[in-house]
Amino acid sequence: MRNTRIMYGGLAAAAVMAAAGLGFASRGEPVVEQVDFGVTTTATTPVFDARVAPVTKATVREFRIPMTHRTIEIAPGVKYDGWTFGNTVPGPVVRVREGDLVRITLVNESNMPHSIDFHSARIPMDQAFKTIGPGEELEFEFTANDPGAYMVHCGTPPVLMHIMQGMYLPIIVDPREGWGTKADKEFVLVQSEFYAKQGHEGHAMQPDYQAALDKDASYVVFNGKANQYANDPLEVAVGDRVRFFVVNAGPSLRSDFHIVGAIFDRVYPDGNPKNVLESVQTYTVPAGGGAVFETVFDQNASGEGVYAFVTHAFADAAKGAVGMIKVGNPVMAAGMSH
Repeated sequence: MRNTRIMYGGLAAAAVMAAAGLGFASRGEPVVEQVDFGVTTTATTPVFDARVAPVTKATVREFRIPMTHRTIEIAPGVKYDGWTFGNTVPGPVVRVREGDLVRITLVNESNMPHSIDFHSARIPMDQAFKTIGPGEELEFEFTANDPGAYMVHCGTPPVLMHIMQGMYLPIIVDPREGWGTKADKEFVLVQSEFYAKQGHEGHAMQPDYQAALDKDASYVVFNGKANQYANDPLEVAVGDRVRFFVVNAGPSLRSDFHIVGAIFDRVYPDGNPKNVLESVQTYTVPAGGGAVFETVFDQNASGEGVYAFVTHAFADAAKGAVGMIKVGNPVMAAGMSH
């Protein structure tokens, strides 16, 4: 297995300081967090777990990300031959804090070349985001200097094919001083499209590249599967401030994010809290973009009840980009949808 190591920013500077005898003695050793996404896999049953854990106190974060090919379910009962980061579509949530040093070990466990592209990283793409072959590894690092909600995806040509096959994940970079509000619940929602055609009898569906070129999606989904939150809704309490990290993986369609019966009291375009918008009904997240949304399910307004979240481009919502939020303990009527 070939291993390529690339060093930029914080760690390279630290190595120079250590060689000069400066080190970290005055402020102690950095707190390092290590996560192997080949071992720590996001739950997808009964639905993709959209809950997001708070960012930890680590300042150096190391992530091992395997790239694999797996059969996934893109709609109830619909199997598809997908490509993944960390064995799921979307891949796992990466969450860090502004100023953290992020170290990536990318491992190609598939039978074809792949790569990774972090939209949150200021780093030479021709080195850190280069394609590696089967059985190869690539290591690189960057400092997460820009807060927000970002897309990560495979950038190997044709990029359209690699994204439509499922190779994307979200990275959340929390602002150093926080978001300015305290959220009671946080969820991540990654919108994306699948372009599928029937395979051989008894086999999973296969990619339809011409349909992708024509932007004729078979399914438009949140977190990898059409309509999955219709019968298994996100759950919050009355009075909760809820923060949604919304990333649009595309590869080609926009996301017009909206919650029926609620208004976003805050929207952060690209996830940067310096860009806050207030009292927003619907906000468009472009393909390859992200945004952070907040709403409060107040007792005397959007209180106990059921609320749909959708892309308000309803041709796409009709293809599966719709889910439910259950606030409190309302009665869920059979077949409730929007």
